[in-house]
Amino acid sequence: MAAPKRKMSKSRRDSRRSNWKLTAPGYVSCPQCHEPKLPHHVCMECGYYDGKEVISQGE
Repeated sequence: MAAPKRKMSKSRRDSRRSNWKLTAPGYVSCPQCHEPKLPHHVCMECGYYDGKEVISQGE
C-alpha cells in the first residue's frame, strides 16, 4: 500500500481544503408578488411559475 514519505504541512493540507465550502443559494424576486424565491421554481407565496398559475392558493 502507498504511504506518505513525509508529513504533510498544515499549509498544504489547509490549502487543499480551501475550496470545501457552502455557498448561499441565489434568490430572485417573483414577478407576480415580488417575494424572494429560488430561480426555476414555483413561487410558494402566490403559486405562479413562468407567468401561469401552477398551484391554486385557496384562501
